[in-house]
Amino acid sequence: MSFCSNFMKPLVERTAEHVKPFTPEKAKEIIMSLQQPAVFCNMVFDWPARNWTAKHLAELLCGKQIRFRMGMKSTDTVPQFETTCSYIEATLEEFLTWNSDQSSISGPFRDYDHSQFWAYADYKYFIHLFEEKTDVFQDVIWSDFGFPGRTGRESTLWIGSLGAHTPCHLDSYGCNLVFQVQGRKRWHLFPPEDTPFLYPTRIPYEESSVFSKISVVNPDLKRFPQFQKAQRHVVTLSPGQVLFVPRHWWHYVESIDPITVSINSWIELEEDHQARIEEAITRMLVCALKTAEDPDNTKAWLNPTEVEVTSHEINCHYLNGAVSAFFDHYRTSKVVETQTLRINREPMKKEKLSEHNQMQVEQTCNQNLTKRSVKQEAAIPFGPDLVAVIPSSEEASSERGSEFESEGKDFVDRDGEHFGKLHYRKSQQKMDKSENASNSTTVPSETFISTDDLLDCLVNPQVTRIVAQLLIQGRSL
Repeated sequence: MSFCSNFMKPLVERTAEHVKPFTPEKAKEIIMSLQQPAVFCNMVFDWPARNWTAKHLAELLCGKQIRFRMGMKSTDTVPQFETTCSYIEATLEEFLTWNSDQSSISGPFRDYDHSQFWAYADYKYFIHLFEEKTDVFQDVIWSDFGFPGRTGRESTLWIGSLGAHTPCHLDSYGCNLVFQVQGRKRWHLFPPEDTPFLYPTRIPYEESSVFSKISVVNPDLKRFPQFQKAQRHVVTLSPGQVLFVPRHWWHYVESIDPITVSINSWIELEEDHQARIEEAITRMLVCALKTAEDPDNTKAWLNPTEVEVTSHEINCHYLNGAVSAFFDHYRTSKVVETQTLRINREPMKKEKLSEHNQMQVEQTCNQNLTKRSVKQEAAIPFGPDLVAVIPSSEEASSERGSEFESEGKDFVDRDGEHFGKLHYRKSQQKMDKSENASNSTTVPSETFISTDDLLDCLVNPQVTRIVAQLLIQGRSL
């Protein structure tokens, strides 16, 4: 509808159109109770950041150098982790010129054929990007979602070309609100209970990011057969929409338009206090073992977002700080007894806890959480302004291009059962393949267990959660 025809509408009708469907209080209530992803519509139409196209941002940043991650467009069964990508420093103007597919391009992008590579300026904190133009922080108004004072200062910016994506991962801290500004992004999401089917790994290591070994868009089902049990949720996020990603939901995000711009903010949650202890445990173990294995080759396992490898002494200090902060937070609160420490305060038997007993404890907690979630979600006002992201179905996999797109091929991936078959080195894999070709029942005489294999077990999210609880119990006795 044109501006003129809209202007001629009666005042009452035009005013009604510009009333947001949820008050800040109601939006926050939804976010804090909802246990599945959902898309908010008609909530950001008056945000100044609604007009932040890549071209506008190029003018706003005035030639500022930005780091771009360069990846291959070809799809492989191996995830394209950040440690395997190239990086360049370039301006948004140079990015736009390269992205227009102009021939004989010079400058930072000259070695990257536009038909074969994608570029991603991801995870750019506003506070660093706009350090000289802090007034633009007010263009992002998260207070509309019930978080007073939260603006661009607590947000990050993502600018990508067609095919740019993040590997499948979950965030250890908080929940996520994502505002799509320009272009469309397709989100593949998996619930927390599917974690064993996503084959979690902490290599490459990045604090607060648990990666999946699986390329969810082209999985290797022979290596990762359990992935076919995962419940994939897919949604295509369009400009003007805001996606809510609940705590610990796995997600793989890909740009499906020539240029995409997104803004997100991670919302802190009560559970983050224990999560920081779990992350401190993970950091200590990963740094200790990987540094001992090869002190001079951190690039192979340390994500580029991590500045450096910290010493064991610093990591010990960090762990103690996380535990102390946990108790400082709960010192005057009884929540700790009814939530996080409820399991740990039960009398400990002298004999070892069996795996079966531990699973029963976790199952009971999950059941209680599910019961609470059902009650909470019963009051969620789903409709045209709040669209639930539901599990994909096989029938929907061929239906592409709808506003809320679902696709449901049962994808699986690569690594045997959850803690079953251990990984081999590439040379060992080749040997095993040749042996299996001649005799499928032949069992290798030797199995190589790498440091990464051991870490996959030691810093599995389920394990670090138990270790954190034991540490908390030990300090609270």
